[in-house]
Amino acid sequence: MQASQNIIEITYLVATALFILSLKWMSSPSTARHGVWAGELGMVLAIAGTLLNHGIVDYKWIAIALVLGTIIGVPLGMVQMTAVPQRTALSHAFGALCVTLVGTSEFYLRGTDVSRFTMSVLCMEVILGSLTFTGSLMAAGKLQEVLPQRPITYKGQNVVNLGVLAIAVGLAAYVVIHPGHTHVFPFIVGIPLLFGVLMIIPIGGADMPTVISLLNSYAGLSAAAMGFVLDSKLLIVAGALDGASGFILSLNMSKAMNRSFSNVLFGAFGQEQAAGAAAQETRNVRSASAEEAAAILSAANKVVIVPGYGLAVAQAQHKVRELYDALTKRGVDVKFGIHPVAGRMPGHMNVLLAEADIPYDKLLDLDEINGDFPQTDVALVIGANDVTNPAARTDPGSPIYGMPILDVDKARTVMVIKRGMSPGFAGIDNPLYYLDQTLMLFGDAKSFVGDIVRELGSAGHN
Repeated sequence: MQASQNIIEITYLVATALFILSLKWMSSPSTARHGVWAGELGMVLAIAGTLLNHGIVDYKWIAIALVLGTIIGVPLGMVQMTAVPQRTALSHAFGALCVTLVGTSEFYLRGTDVSRFTMSVLCMEVILGSLTFTGSLMAAGKLQEVLPQRPITYKGQNVVNLGVLAIAVGLAAYVVIHPGHTHVFPFIVGIPLLFGVLMIIPIGGADMPTVISLLNSYAGLSAAAMGFVLDSKLLIVAGALDGASGFILSLNMSKAMNRSFSNVLFGAFGQEQAAGAAAQETRNVRSASAEEAAAILSAANKVVIVPGYGLAVAQAQHKVRELYDALTKRGVDVKFGIHPVAGRMPGHMNVLLAEADIPYDKLLDLDEINGDFPQTDVALVIGANDVTNPAARTDPGSPIYGMPILDVDKARTVMVIKRGMSPGFAGIDNPLYYLDQTLMLFGDAKSFVGDIVRELGSAGHN
């Protein structure tokens, strides 16, 4: 038995090291694949070590759970790239539900025979798990557009939300002091479930990247708390890594939008401005065909492509790779400008372009690419809206004022591929579309880029 325990501890130690390496390697596109493999291997070892535990007396239910998990997990892993944000939110929901169920079972199994520290951690585990479960489901619903993407607000909403959470925390403190009052525990589980819903409904779609990373942090912290309850060092380390990395990422995402956490969570950002529609009716835009766009691109020396959520929706990344190849063969210097909050999850655009095998060294973040725009002949914006909006620099009354943006308006020519003139997730009009050097290319991103590539090919043969 001692030998078996030693094997388990070594397995856990290796799994812990792999989790740390995975997080390190995934911080760079060139080593991201190694990070994924390390994380997968670490999880396999963690599961194997757990299954070797001598405390397990019956593997029947474990086997059933593994089969069910596989049946659910495989289809979730096969979703389109556009569905990755909501799939990620669902993963957070499942993990948080697991934490909540384990915490609940531990409470009723142990009864009052626990220390105040353990009871405190257990209550924290359940509260974080419950609110993350429903919050993640709400986020997935907004991303999938089965729920309203605009903020749903009412007067005094923040006071009500914080009051609901305060009641749950107060009840948890009561149970810690009086552990025998087990009838209170269902409220400690149920109230945060309600809070998770209330927490997400006032948040607009423009803030979903930050919300997803924040929910990831909550899920990790709840898992770390579960590690303390179960006396599992591996869970503590893995949960702490998840929680800390998610929190740091959330800070970075907020910084990229020049907004605080409180503004993200309580600002109801993303309500469409009525003035935007009026402006669209009175201001003219210049449009161009695929043939005209191809002619402009072929004459350019330097092109910067700026991808956004419209590219993801249209699944245009492979056509963009064809465009990159066609322009590069003509001697055009092509780079990609990536905004940290473009898309619906952190790194969304990087993942899409990597899927199309765009060279990593051509993917430049906001700070790296912004200095190039004044020397850029053509900035081609594909489905990006708010992250290219000059109002963030020029209009103090704009909800996105102060948010760092990609300075595409400083390029000599700007071409924007977009289905129509509707505002982005921030719900505000984009003055970029009315500038003298801007051409609107109306249509589906995949089809329009494909048409440009064909025109470039025809011109090359001629």
